[in-house]
Amino acid sequence: MARLVALDTTSAQGSIALLEDGVILEELEMHSPDGFSPVLFGKLQEMLERHHWDIKSVDCFAGATGPGSFTGVRVCLTAIKGLAESCQKPVIGISNLAAIATFGTEAIRAPWLDARRGEIYGAIFTHDLELIREEAVLSLDQWKASLPSDAELIAGDGKPVAAAIARIAYPQFLAGLRKDPAALDANYVRRSDAELFWTEVV
Repeated sequence: MARLVALDTTSAQGSIALLEDGVILEELEMHSPDGFSPVLFGKLQEMLERHHWDIKSVDCFAGATGPGSFTGVRVCLTAIKGLAESCQKPVIGISNLAAIATFGTEAIRAPWLDARRGEIYGAIFTHDLELIREEAVLSLDQWKASLPSDAELIAGDGKPVAAAIARIAYPQFLAGLRKDPAALDANYVRRSDAELFWTEVV
């Protein structure tokens, strides 16, 4: 028996999912425009209690690595790293765009997310989530113009993705493709405003 907890706090529409032996037991949507730090662990604890799970019984923690809100990505990674370290369990990071691609139905899938500033985050995947065009940030018009004619556009904003993250992470966990919490990195795709400002100043 394998149990996974999956988290996503990379946008205002976050989610938590519990997976056991490949089956999603529950996915909880969270809407928190002011941030998830004050509510995340309380919501997770309520879910665990509903399903009679002890946190120590979780075998792996999976989380959205981005792209998305810089603060939201950091909150998600800090949460799963902290949980994994306290339980001495591994972690698996999953791209938000890969998770969004699972909502598609076509052979070639082009998930995208609003990146603000008139831009989007986008990538192209096959139906089995093989990445065939690297994740990038550009305008939506540029993105659409660059796509193969048979690519299915999949908008991700507003979609809860924790269950999709759990489903992607589960076979990776079984295959041993897990990480030590300290080795998990964020997938920002572009630099933050603070980094851009610092580069301009220096």
